[in-house]
Amino acid sequence: MSNNNNNLVPGFNDEKDDSLKITLEKINDVDNGLVIYLNGYIDTYNSSFFQKRISKVVEAGFVNLIFNCSALNYVSSTGIGSFTAFLKLIKPKGGDIVLLEIQPKVYEVFQLLGFSQFFNIKDSLADTISFFKQGAPVAESIFPKIFSCPVCSKRLKATRAGRFRCSECKSILAIDQHGQVFLG
Repeated sequence: MSNNNNNLVPGFNDEKDDSLKITLEKINDVDNGLVIYLNGYIDTYNSSFFQKRISKVVEAGFVNLIFNCSALNYVSSTGIGSFTAFLKLIKPKGGDIVLLEIQPKVYEVFQLLGFSQFFNIKDSLADTISFFKQGAPVAESIFPKIFSCPVCSKRLKATRAGRFRCSECKSILAIDQHGQVFLG
């Protein structure tokens, strides 16, 4: 099973840590999806190992990450910092993270630190798959988008991506399909 890791993500097993065993499993029902089984704990000492491994996963093109946490017994605040770093890494690439079968005591740490609302927490793989399946079209529905002109701060509404002029200061603005606003 662990040889499988290197097949999915080249060089994944180059570094190992007994305190956190990570097993990867490709999931065909989710585009660019990977189930990552975490076995052990994540603390200050092994969190950089954890981050490096997951960075490799993302470099290999997997951006929809499903962390199976059923065998994850403990996460420190540093470990939770790792999870939030992964979110920042994959969100711009259109990916997301699901924490699956998370133990109550681990979930508690996410809650205490105020991070539970940033993560999708699911109880079953079926729920996770349907989350990713229905999650895809959300990107289409950012329009109409209300935003402030970067020049004069007037509230404007864009109905689609493209270039247009601010009705107040006449600056030419461009908005891309992700809803990012630029000076035109």
